Amino acid sequence: MLRGLEIRDMLIIERLDLEFQPGLNVLTGETGAGKSILLDSLGFVLGWRGRAELVRKGADTGEVTAWFDLPDDHPARTVLEEAGLPVSDELILRRVNTTDGRKTAWVNDRRASGDVLRGLSDALVELHGQHDDRGLLNPRGHRDILDSFADLGARVEKTRQTWSALRAAEKALAQAEDALDAVRAEEDFLRHAVKELDQLDPKPGEEATLDTRRRLMQSSEKIASDVARAHGALGYDGAEGAMTDAMRWLEEAAAQADGQLDDPLAALSRALNELGDAASGVERCLDALQFNSAELEETEERLFAIRGLARKHGVAPDDLAGFADHLRAKLSALEAGDADLERLHEDWKDAEVRYAKAADVLTSARKTAAKRLDKAVSAELAPLKMERAVFETYVVQDTPGPDGQDAVSFTVATNPGAPAGPLNKIASGGELSRFLLALKVCLTQGQSGLTLIFDEIDRGVGGATANAVGRRLSDLAQGGQVLVVTHSPQVAALGAHHWRVAKEVKGGMTTSSVVALPDPDRVDEIARMLSGDTITEEARGAARALLAG
Repeated sequence: MLRGLEIRDMLIIERLDLEFQPGLNVLTGETGAGKSILLDSLGFVLGWRGRAELVRKGADTGEVTAWFDLPDDHPARTVLEEAGLPVSDELILRRVNTTDGRKTAWVNDRRASGDVLRGLSDALVELHGQHDDRGLLNPRGHRDILDSFADLGARVEKTRQTWSALRAAEKALAQAEDALDAVRAEEDFLRHAVKELDQLDPKPGEEATLDTRRRLMQSSEKIASDVARAHGALGYDGAEGAMTDAMRWLEEAAAQADGQLDDPLAALSRALNELGDAASGVERCLDALQFNSAELEETEERLFAIRGLARKHGVAPDDLAGFADHLRAKLSALEAGDADLERLHEDWKDAEVRYAKAADVLTSARKTAAKRLDKAVSAELAPLKMERAVFETYVVQDTPGPDGQDAVSFTVATNPGAPAGPLNKIASGGELSRFLLALKVCLTQGQSGLTLIFDEIDRGVGGATANAVGRRLSDLAQGGQVLVVTHSPQVAALGAHHWRVAKEVKGGMTTSSVVALPDPDRVDEIARMLSGDTITEEARGAARALLAG
């Protein structure tokens, strides 16, 4: 519930402090007095998109503060919690606008974005008027209105979930088909490449081994003779024989050398061991150098085959084995692709069936709810002097989507036999106001904590019809809060609280003010609304009669 509104330097309002009450609050005043500015200011602090230039001429900034009471179950509490903002029984919104267009907002003394303000606005205030094209008059929102009336949120959510599952299944199937088509396009290449790699069967590290062996064979003729001579020099006919003879001679002399030959004998023994190791290594090298030309040819042929295949596929020689595994996996996917495709197709069909079932259930619920809404609106039209009008909600098939497969539209026929048509095309100004009021009464049943604002919704009606509109507004305000901007004395007289909006010029500056009217002052204001600028005693008498009910 809106409890107060403070406005500073906004348009033609210099300073304004208002405290609103539960029940029906009416705002009256001459045309151009500034009633719409109040709504612009309230819309500004609630984050609504409106006029660009709001700061009063001569001021640096404009500021609006609004505060609301929040019961324990008020939906605005959820918005605050999700935004990480303080939650209490009182909600204070403040927003400042500078002359260069910058806007800054606070929620309970914490900085907040315009999106947060608009989220709170949806839970706090609802504005309706004869030209309300973003609410009841907008056909694109009629489906949401019907769903809200019938409390179909859970069924809509289930339909959205099945739609998401259907879209995911469609995407998975399409991706699998594209992937399989791509593999099929290179099937011949894959089979040929795998066969070629399998025949060669390259091993990691094999290219380096073959290269080393090839180089050795190529150089063996050049080094073989030198290695053979070295092997002879190290053998028994060479160094080994000489060192063996020296060892034998020294051992014979060692007995009479009094230990002088022990160290030389030990050194010779070690040298003979090392010499033996060297001779063995040279012998192994000689064995390795033994080859025939066919072996060199075979080595070169395999080495070149491995390198050629690596260049062909753009991989390192050591990666050929892994590349072959990759190609085999592609072939396996191709062979298993049809089975996978069939499984994904079945998943898609199942998802399609689940969505169709959920959408059909939602359609049925909407059609049932449409009949209930039509009946409820018809019941509301009778007290508004439109008992012969027909309101009908159409639910027709539409392109399937996340919210179902239905298009919803509100149509009216204002007189028996008259053609039905869209709400905002068929009804006159006064009729449209009453249709909107009847709809709003039906849609707000069960809602709590929402402040309803009607901007000249009674325009175009008068007499008994205006009285009927006023009484329905008064009934709607019971247990809640309704703000009405009105030019109708019949509506104004039914208000529980009355404010007069006036405009005056001082020092060449136009300002607007709002004054709460006690009962005695209400007589003159309603008399003015009845008779114009000149208030007669007859008008006062009529005003008293209206206030007396």
